[in-house]
Amino acid sequence: MITIEQLKEIKEKAQQTTSKRRVHVCGGTGCTSSGSPALIAKLEEEIKKNGLENEVEIVKTGCFGLCALGPIMIVHPENLFYSMVKEEDIPRIVEEHLKNGNPVKELLYDETTKADHILPLEETNFYKKQHRVALRNCGEISPEHIEHYIGKGGYEALAKVLTEMTPEEVIQTIYDSGLRGRGGAGFPTGLKWRFAAANDADQKYVCCNADEGDPGAFMDRSVLEGDPHVVLEAMAIAGYAIGATQGYIYVRAEYPIAVERLQIAIGQARELGLLGDNIFGTGFKFDIELRLGAGAFVCGEETALMTSIEGNRGEPRSRPPFPALKGLFQKPTILNNVETYANVPQIIMNGADWFASMGTEKSKGTKVFALGGKINNTGLVEVPMGTTLREVVEEIGGGVPNGKKFKAAQTGGPSGGCIPAEHLDIPIDFDNLTAIGSMMGSGGLIVMDEDTCMVDIAKFFLEFTVDESCGKCTPCRVGTRRMLEILTKITKGQATMDDLDKLEELCEHLHSNSLCALGQTAPNPVISTLKYFRDEYIAHIVDKKCPAGVCKDLLQYKIDEEKCKGCTLCARNCPVGAISGTVKEPHTIDPEKCIKCGACMEKCRFGAIYKE
Repeated sequence: MITIEQLKEIKEKAQQTTSKRRVHVCGGTGCTSSGSPALIAKLEEEIKKNGLENEVEIVKTGCFGLCALGPIMIVHPENLFYSMVKEEDIPRIVEEHLKNGNPVKELLYDETTKADHILPLEETNFYKKQHRVALRNCGEISPEHIEHYIGKGGYEALAKVLTEMTPEEVIQTIYDSGLRGRGGAGFPTGLKWRFAAANDADQKYVCCNADEGDPGAFMDRSVLEGDPHVVLEAMAIAGYAIGATQGYIYVRAEYPIAVERLQIAIGQARELGLLGDNIFGTGFKFDIELRLGAGAFVCGEETALMTSIEGNRGEPRSRPPFPALKGLFQKPTILNNVETYANVPQIIMNGADWFASMGTEKSKGTKVFALGGKINNTGLVEVPMGTTLREVVEEIGGGVPNGKKFKAAQTGGPSGGCIPAEHLDIPIDFDNLTAIGSMMGSGGLIVMDEDTCMVDIAKFFLEFTVDESCGKCTPCRVGTRRMLEILTKITKGQATMDDLDKLEELCEHLHSNSLCALGQTAPNPVISTLKYFRDEYIAHIVDKKCPAGVCKDLLQYKIDEEKCKGCTLCARNCPVGAISGTVKEPHTIDPEKCIKCGACMEKCRFGAIYKE
């Protein structure tokens, strides 16, 4: 069992200055898939070859955020950012920079090299408007070494609550901070904890929702991969606050790196006595177990998640009773997501007022977003609540590539909505997004440009919810399928305006009658696109055209006779022989044979083929 004095000793040792250079290499999923393990192996080889074993330390970290530029390496103490590093770059970086002290400027992140001097990362467009709270340790520590976390003040918040605060004081601090759930609904965290604490039971539970299922979302995964101990510490604090002794982390099995690092972290915390019996000699006991989800989106709903932990099919339950009264195994339970927990230790250490000073009146703190879609800087960002969508997209995200215009941003995953360009300057917080027909969700933010068909986007999300519906209630099981059928008719040019009326009626029916949030929010992508892009629906139905040129059944590929040189390249690449013509003469496309694959347009070197 570790004592508070021993915790301080580990921290002091971890913080001792060293003359060693540290090379932080991203070991998150994105950079791992881009080859960072091979980079680490090559680094070790070259460091040994150059006799630098005692001068350079390699630290495999979590995500740095700028995923579009992976694999990423940062050299400390200079804080120099190497992006899109290749294995063949390593010998040069080791010899010129690590050995001789001359950074390889052309391999550095170009945003840091635009000035006369090399800019610090925090002054680049991607980072300068960010404020990392939940992500503060990601990219800064090795997630597989508990002493790194302790060196950053880890487990001090747990020591503080166990020795200096009553459970009610802990709950009041979280309540006063204004922290709201980051998993989607935005329910006040302190209030949820208070409800569970008020219910007497011989056993209570603390659960963590790490079943991140939204398309394009990877916020929770990145926290677990880069800073797993913060979740363990926060759950133990929550356990003390409500009177629970057991915690469960429900994590996607498709997150193997996160699962492995959680297993390592739990083992290390148990070994030091930070999980288990008599933590810090206070008599408080708390332990955590993992449960792997099989990828069912519905298990992101709290009662379905708890049902799955119990070993049953993951289906939601009717509420009330709410989990604070009867949750896991019919005992009082609290459930928060990864990002929510990641804020807790810092709130305890810095105070409620510190956290409440960030954000907006009703949405305190920061929010992590996974930027994806048609945007230059794909990656992970954390900004204060109230930051505008324009700042996130155009400044942090680097704007839309290829000179295309921003059309919409989709937030909240399949449960969210599409935000049009007219709302680019809206401050992002829980209430503002709800007011315009979207929602915060867990933090996925998918950017769409002018080439995106909004009817097709709505159809994409309905396909997802149809597949992911658990089938327990009729409105969701049947209603989502009927909605998808209508959307499919619209994209094929087979619908009428009556179908549009039926679609809107179904949206209202699902919203009002579905058992859980999956069905209740499934219509949101349709409702928001109908609200802001109704003209596109009408064009599909009345004009039988897709304005964005996406819906294949409404497309026609044609050849501009004046531009066509008769090179025959299009005809040679057409898989169905739909293009005819003689050499050096304009060609034609038979619309009856054309399967609209776009191969001809892709291969044409003269811009003669177009679609309408």
